[in-house]
Amino acid sequence: MPAILDFEKPIEELEIKITELRKFSRDKGIDLTNEIAILEKRAREVKESIYSNLDAWQKVLIARHPERPNAYDYIKYLFTQFYELFGDRLYGDDPSVVGGIARFRGRAVTVIGHLKGKDTKENLARNFGMAHPEGYRKAMRLMKQAEKFKRPLICFIDTPGAYPGMGAEERGQSEAIARSILTMVNLRTPIVAVVIGEGGSGGALAFGVGDRVLMLEHTIYSVISPEGYASILWKDASRNKEAAETFRITAQDVFKLGVVDRIVPEPVGGAHRDPEAAAQSLGQAISECLDELQSTDPEILIESRYNKFRTIGQAYLV
Repeated sequence: MPAILDFEKPIEELEIKITELRKFSRDKGIDLTNEIAILEKRAREVKESIYSNLDAWQKVLIARHPERPNAYDYIKYLFTQFYELFGDRLYGDDPSVVGGIARFRGRAVTVIGHLKGKDTKENLARNFGMAHPEGYRKAMRLMKQAEKFKRPLICFIDTPGAYPGMGAEERGQSEAIARSILTMVNLRTPIVAVVIGEGGSGGALAFGVGDRVLMLEHTIYSVISPEGYASILWKDASRNKEAAETFRITAQDVFKLGVVDRIVPEPVGGAHRDPEAAAQSLGQAISECLDELQSTDPEILIESRYNKFRTIGQAYLV
């Protein structure tokens, strides 16, 4: 069973009761089908009620859920013949960024993404999905390769932000992020970017300049974390829940602001409860986007992409 968040405890209690009844029925040979069906119906109703009324902070917790599907999971479910490529040809490889070539429903594509771990050991190895400059330069190498071979580019965004350590800054972190954004703006091939968990700061935007930008239903996209926002604005990181509500970071808020093009539904209970169903939903959305973009002239792609991002936020400058 996945790790349980506080607001999910009513669901957990019902699921435990269902499991106990099934075991009792099996061990004692007693038919409890009706009783189990009633509890299952109640569990579905409670789950739907909770997940249709989530506040912004609860969505933050789901976006950060340790068992939420990561980039590798979506690659496993959505792509065939995935061949991972390593290194930036300048400094080294960054395990917090995954990238390679694959097939997606018959198409040859290039895939890149931030990569978080599933436990403490793996997260330390992946630097919690916080990329170094070599990660962004590896991604740029693959972006240019995708352009050369006319492969669509699919980007998975899931990071608290780019790594802010001294070594990363010394190796040109801000320049790598800026150049990644510039590379995507001018790329002569279709780009679909998807926020699959946490889309934080410039580290996320470095993979986010897509012809179509999607967000899964329970994800967040923001210039800073709620904790960072509260610390800077109010000098009090404990006001993180208030911050999450205030600066509109959920998929629904970001969609209303025109920053993303589409929200992809998740299974009831979040993608971590049914990763395969979440992947099927996302795969269909990506396929539809590529169908729309595949025959577009590269010059028109670039012009439309540029205009798309230039017009974001114009209503707030009036």
